[in-house]
Amino acid sequence: MPMDSIRKRNPQAALNSLEAAAISARGGFACMFSTAEEYEAALISERRASGRYTSRWPLLMFIGCAMMIAGTVLLLT
Repeated sequence: MPMDSIRKRNPQAALNSLEAAAISARGGFACMFSTAEEYEAALISERRASGRYTSRWPLLMFIGCAMMIAGTVLLLT
């Protein structure tokens, strides 16, 4: 059905449909954070929750240092 015949039949319904589509489109661009600090805090907490900032290096370094100290003590005794 051509667009002209739809406009001639019920222009108010077409206008309401267009307004609803515009509101829906604007809602897609809305930001849920009011400041950059809120966004960064949420981003960091989400990354921490997903385990991105966890690392095994501190534990491995501690074990390595402990083994070196134990080896040094055993060599000197």
